Amino acid sequence: MTERTTADLIDAALQHDFRAVARLISLVEDGHPSAVSILSQLFPRTGSAHVVGLTGAPGSGKSTLTDGLIRHVRSLGDEVGVLAVDPSSPFTGGAILGDRIRMQDHVADPGVYIRSMGSRGHLGGVSEATPKALMILDAIGLPHVFVETVGVGQAEVEIVESADTTIVVVNPGWGDSVQANKAGLMEIGDVFVVNKADREGVDETRRDLEQMLDLGGPWAWRPPILSTVATDGEGTADLWDAVRKHRFFLESTGRMNDMRSARLRHELHRAVVAELLRRAERAAEGDRFVALAAEVDARRLDPWTAARRLLDAAEVRDVSGGRPGTHR
Repeated sequence: MTERTTADLIDAALQHDFRAVARLISLVEDGHPSAVSILSQLFPRTGSAHVVGLTGAPGSGKSTLTDGLIRHVRSLGDEVGVLAVDPSSPFTGGAILGDRIRMQDHVADPGVYIRSMGSRGHLGGVSEATPKALMILDAIGLPHVFVETVGVGQAEVEIVESADTTIVVVNPGWGDSVQANKAGLMEIGDVFVVNKADREGVDETRRDLEQMLDLGGPWAWRPPILSTVATDGEGTADLWDAVRKHRFFLESTGRMNDMRSARLRHELHRAVVAELLRRAERAAEGDRFVALAAEVDARRLDPWTAARRLLDAAEVRDVSGGRPGTHR
């Protein structure tokens, strides 16, 4: 690194220098060679932040609701971090919508860190780098971290793998129960919010949600259904109270520890897959790949056997420290 060293960045980030935090997240998001070192140094400091996910259809008012929650949490004296995941630019890979634009009131607040992250084609409603960015914000000591998703469809419910509490935001006249269950939202919501509750259809939407929850019981924690008008701040305090109650439920029943352990196992699995993919890509290059590709092209060897030979040879190189054909 030509600017500040990794150690300098980590030290500054731990002092809540948000410019250093932003640089660390960028290095991790971009897959910089220093990313693993950054994460390994910060990992022992993680495990304290309460991660709150906000998801729902595009246009449901997630950003405005997140803005209101930030304001409310800050009024209580707590610091907060925000990861706003947006669709990516096809040219730069960066976030297109830039949720920070909708949260300008907090930009100068030293107790708030807001980061827009491009989804970069990832289909889960969050970015592939989101769990790593969350870990960084957790490690520097932010007690609350909000994650706003791109906007869910049938597959975009991955926020549940990162959040301790998931808020599902809907609007009046949201749609029938078939579409709701198709999107998987009923399974992931810990708190449901009918936003834009100054419009018609609020009672019908709440009734539909209640009926769908009745079909899904019994519940150890039955998700509450709240109404908000995020543009006016109406209902924000009640929403935060529901989030705190859900956290108490998780902690008092031991479910928080179970969830976080499962999350770490999932992250380990994802890290293993990523490392194997890196090694496979490295194996699919060089003279040996060219030679086997020629065999496949001549139909003297099938692609599947060739792939196994490439990976077996790569495994031998890894074990032998780069000396093919030998073992330690």
